[in-house]
Amino acid sequence: MNFCSHCGQPVRFDIPEMDNRPRYLCDQCGTIHYQNPRLITGTLPVAPDGRILLCKRAIEPRLGYWTLPAGFMENGETTVEGALRETVEESCVDGRNPTLLSMISLPEFDQVHVFYRVDMPNYEFDTTPESSVVDLFEAGDIPWEEIAFRTVSATLRHFLEHIEADPVPVLNTAVFRHRR
Repeated sequence: MNFCSHCGQPVRFDIPEMDNRPRYLCDQCGTIHYQNPRLITGTLPVAPDGRILLCKRAIEPRLGYWTLPAGFMENGETTVEGALRETVEESCVDGRNPTLLSMISLPEFDQVHVFYRVDMPNYEFDTTPESSVVDLFEAGDIPWEEIAFRTVSATLRHFLEHIEADPVPVLNTAVFRHRR
């Protein structure tokens, strides 16, 4: 950041009074520009027969790789609302009974990924502009080498390791910490 988004004047990078980390500061208008992690929210949809729904990405990043339906949370949404919206946008699935499954912090990317397990009420799903292929997978058929993101792999593995638990415990971890 070079200029203040409030007044257009140059900013400096320094630790504000009563704070403990550097922020962009505007000496002209006094604005402190806080930068916070982005929240990615999505689902692990489970079909009535127990198969897991995956989407092949039709967009970057990781075009052509498999993922769970997920994306950036929008302002004015809860994490559940964002996850269910992304599920419709990427697979046309109307997820039901969302249960928190994983919350994974990625400090190296300034992101937090939150996934919910959802029930699919039926076998209705379809491709979208964001997903070139949408399909159901038995646990043994998941294309592990073609999974788009490490958080998706971690969430899938966690779910499969605890599939018999009721409820499945929440995976809450910070991973891949290699700070810039």
